[in-house]
Amino acid sequence: MSVVTNTTTIGAIELPSRRNTELLLLAFAVVIPIFAYANAGLSIHGKLPPGMLTYGLGLGVLAGIAHLVVRRYAKYADPLLLPIATLLNGLGLVLIWRLDQSSRLQNTAKRIYGAFSESAPRQMMYTALAIALFAGVLMVLKDHRVLQRFTYISMAASLVLLILPVIPGLGADVFGAKIWISVGGFSIQPGEFAKIVIAVFFAGYLMVKRDALALASRRFMGLYLPRGRDLGPILMIWAMSLLVLVFENDLGTSLLFFGMFVIMLYVATERTSWIVIGLLMSVGGAAVVGATASHVKARVTAWLDPFACYQKSGACEQVGQSIMSFGSGGVLGTGWGQGNSDLIGFAANSDFIFSTVGEELGLAGVMAFLLLYGLIIERGVRTALAARDPFGKLFAIGLSGAFALQVFVVAGGVMGLIPLTGMTMPFLASGGSSVLANWILIAVLIRISDTARRPAPAPAPSPDSEMTQVVRPS
Repeated sequence: MSVVTNTTTIGAIELPSRRNTELLLLAFAVVIPIFAYANAGLSIHGKLPPGMLTYGLGLGVLAGIAHLVVRRYAKYADPLLLPIATLLNGLGLVLIWRLDQSSRLQNTAKRIYGAFSESAPRQMMYTALAIALFAGVLMVLKDHRVLQRFTYISMAASLVLLILPVIPGLGADVFGAKIWISVGGFSIQPGEFAKIVIAVFFAGYLMVKRDALALASRRFMGLYLPRGRDLGPILMIWAMSLLVLVFENDLGTSLLFFGMFVIMLYVATERTSWIVIGLLMSVGGAAVVGATASHVKARVTAWLDPFACYQKSGACEQVGQSIMSFGSGGVLGTGWGQGNSDLIGFAANSDFIFSTVGEELGLAGVMAFLLLYGLIIERGVRTALAARDPFGKLFAIGLSGAFALQVFVVAGGVMGLIPLTGMTMPFLASGGSSVLANWILIAVLIRISDTARRPAPAPAPSPDSEMTQVVRPS
């Protein structure tokens, strides 16, 4: 007598997608800005602001569309990235609307431009375009590894984007910095998009060259120094960042590109010497340019002692006003709509919008915003750790590093910790280029995280594993 027993192979257990968690967090990310909008309107006008329902519905619909796209095309993506970006974008719209209500800013705009137009409706339009672009990236980019094919094309594209603002007739000089181009009546900041494109080049290049950069070196005073020919890449990026600084008077973009490359180089090679070399080169280049370029020199002077030149320099006056706004905010702030950060003038809707946070929400509000930014950076680094391919790891860490550097240079500049850079605070400041580029960045991180968390397909079972015959003697 024989007994035949069947044993079936069990497939891999499917991980939870966390999409319902994302939906719940998105509800909070929409409700909080609506309450902030109501608070600001009651503080300024003594009544609920007009269009509050329309604003809330608009932000909710955009967030819902983004969630449906993620649920359909990136099922296993990180559940925190989209809600945090939505919350920051919504609070940024409230801050911009609050500054639009200032009679001081309206009079300043009329004096400089001859007319005043509210920035909040335009920013809402840019947000809708950004969400559409976010959805398009997720639908078109099925696998981030496809971008590796365009390593050197992305290098050429990033160089073109950086050169555009210095082309006569195309570039525009805005408050001393040549970082804008004017196309069809719209101003575009190509550097915001270049940070994403150049991250593709850095990731693809370092993935191929990381062994040569890490292993071929000489030890000197505890540091592994690279060979001369291996210094070529970092010298090229260093020179490019200095050219951007000299010809465009753009300290922020220069620091962003060089810093992002050094971060990715360290992650790829695990050599501390690259960090030391990068810091020495960045300090040396900034010192030379800061002593020769008048625009950069004025910002360094304003950083060293803004009140010594307060009556003489516009840069000193802006930094001084910003420091006083942070100081007057205290721990809990003056409240939505009850501050005077609009004294800074036209800059209140750019990087100095963070001064409004410091005055009206206080130290607690500043720490809350920095925590939200820190969570985006942490989720980006976690995505890099979870990525299964070296290109995805480097790409995610590059985007996260660029985002972290941008937050640092903007917050540090308006607080007086470092010289002003003129960059925009991600998701908060008014401007279409910034919100479009940062939503693309979030979309790419979501795509990488989806690929990293998606369960690997189970191998096809062999005929023997489907059914095992066990014959027992009778």
